[in-house]
Amino acid sequence: MARIIYGVHGSGHGHAVRALTIARHFPEHEFLFVSSESGADLLRQKYQVVEISGPDTVYRSHRLVLRDTLISLLRFLGQQEKLRRQVLDLFDRFQPDVAITDYEYHIPRVSRRLGVPCLSLDHQHIITSCRHPMPLGRLPDYLTTDAVIRIIYGQAAHYLVTSFFHPPLRPKTEARLAPPLLREVVLGLTPRDGKHILAYQSHPTFKEFFSFLQTASRPVVVYGFPEDRTEGNLRFKKKSEQGFLEDLASCHYVICGGGHTMMSEALYYGKPVLSFPIKKAFEQFVNAFYLDRLGYGRYQTDLRPRREILPAFEEELESFRRNIRGVNFCGNQEIFALVEQFINTGILDSANCPL
Repeated sequence: MARIIYGVHGSGHGHAVRALTIARHFPEHEFLFVSSESGADLLRQKYQVVEISGPDTVYRSHRLVLRDTLISLLRFLGQQEKLRRQVLDLFDRFQPDVAITDYEYHIPRVSRRLGVPCLSLDHQHIITSCRHPMPLGRLPDYLTTDAVIRIIYGQAAHYLVTSFFHPPLRPKTEARLAPPLLREVVLGLTPRDGKHILAYQSHPTFKEFFSFLQTASRPVVVYGFPEDRTEGNLRFKKKSEQGFLEDLASCHYVICGGGHTMMSEALYYGKPVLSFPIKKAFEQFVNAFYLDRLGYGRYQTDLRPRREILPAFEEELESFRRNIRGVNFCGNQEIFALVEQFINTGILDSANCPL
């Protein structure tokens, strides 16, 4: 049995869901999680969690609010040493054999300081590990995000990046790329083509979102809001993992933001995606950009979408489905084997990196 300390980014559910999938696959090992916010809430339902805050990203009206995010970062840096002492004490008491981080700030830094092997397992490092043919107008956001990820989250010894798209790796990069890691309950459902559209927003959305959905000629099942009601063709449903996945597996197509976990699960079920990536959230734009580039769906950056967008999208549905069909969107077995290798040896083999 190994003792594994696991740092998980607290914002949203994608990071915590990925970490839970790993921990559940390795019940023979002892896990201690470090997280905050909604990530800590989700993890502590099954595992021991120590809540330690990290840098936060502020979203409002489907936009990343840069000023408030920078203020939040400065406040965090002001208490960084105090938090680091807490993590050092945690390492001293838990005595981990290895560490894993999913876009978390403290664990890789303390691991490096103490000589504990640390594996980064996330999607965000697709930005720093690969070359991306970005539009020229996106270059400033690309360079800024790349620098932020390297400086704040780039202290691990090894990198395993999960992604539904695999751009070429940068020269001398030893990261491993793998298809998405999917939770067990996703793999347990059989997809079918139903009549409804599934719409999901994980952060406060733009004000025209609901009026845009009401232009659809199909019923729309809406998740991400704490209500259960019907308004015209919109059926709002409260949070339910099983209910959400059943509606996802049986929908006609998906309308969502630019989150990688949501897109990956939709594509695994063969569902085309219409993406509205959060403004100024570059990682979400990257996901939407490749979704469009690979012909799995389309993306929109206009937060005042025209009503003709949905009919035009629906005309391409069969083409999207053909492109999705036959692609491997599940990397679970490959990822589990690599994580097991890391737990046993403290090393991630990068000899077979994709080119």
